Amino acid sequence: MAQQTPQREEYQSVSEMTDLGLGSKVIQDSRLRILNRNGTFNVSRAGLPLLQSLNLYRTLLSTSWWKFLLIFVGLYIFFILLFSVFYILCGPDALVGGQAETLGGRFVEALFLSVHTITTVGYGHIAPRSFSANMLVMAEAFVGLSGFAIAAALMFARFSRPVAKIQFSESAVIGPHHGETSFMFRIANGAHNELLEVQARILLSMTEVIDQIRIRRFYELELERQKVAFFPLDWTVVHQITENSPLHGVGPDELAKRDAEFLILVNAIDDTFHQVVQARTSYRWDEVVWGAKFRDMYRHKGKGQMSIDLKRIHDIQHVETPVDATQTVWDF
Repeated sequence: MAQQTPQREEYQSVSEMTDLGLGSKVIQDSRLRILNRNGTFNVSRAGLPLLQSLNLYRTLLSTSWWKFLLIFVGLYIFFILLFSVFYILCGPDALVGGQAETLGGRFVEALFLSVHTITTVGYGHIAPRSFSANMLVMAEAFVGLSGFAIAAALMFARFSRPVAKIQFSESAVIGPHHGETSFMFRIANGAHNELLEVQARILLSMTEVIDQIRIRRFYELELERQKVAFFPLDWTVVHQITENSPLHGVGPDELAKRDAEFLILVNAIDDTFHQVVQARTSYRWDEVVWGAKFRDMYRHKGKGQMSIDLKRIHDIQHVETPVDATQTVWDF
């Protein structure tokens, strides 16, 4: 036991020098989780002017596909209706070729002219006559050409941008693994591309109260396997809770008391684009299941082929649990 103290102190000295770039003020005062499950940080920035704080390019790249399409379809309809109203406001003699006599009919004709102009189709049945109407056509043509060019560029960027669609298990577990109590979580590739040289890191964040001051410390957990060369199936990332682990002797109540959070960082090389992709998430103390292990995801197919069922990535099974992570004797 005398040899364990220097090892535990070495973990602490490393943690004191590391705050992940969040700063000691945020780390000590924040009561929220550091890293959300979707990989975003619980830190906001304020004080910039509105236009300077907006990053439309990044937002349009990172938003979901249905939101992206909804935004551009909405803008397309908005500008068509907007210019249709402007054509009506130019007066009944602003357009030539129209046959409608009522206001509703004139609006429909203006609407179709707006569609033909913004898409540069230009069938020619209805044409602008007055100076104001011609100026509107010039403005709408510019809006249409610019808008479709921007939409095409953004769609190309979204298709060509490599994204790590790594699926994380909903819960982490502390349970038996090769005769040792271990902290584990499971990941799998949710895309059809291949990932190479997949590396994982686990940073454990726990708080301590020293002289009535709340201090959060970080410990990088040693993994059974730091990297896998190929990632065609799933990978259960394992940290064995040995005597020199910061989790040694820590039970679920202690994790809750110290507001423990496991920060997960995954790096890989996308085989399609040959670029580095990243994914991150975290597990708080209440998202760790004690006395459990992950169920098998593998299925046998014809001719000896193996496959995995990604719907089972979250499946766990309970086993007899010890009182805390010090005890490593399991009932099987």
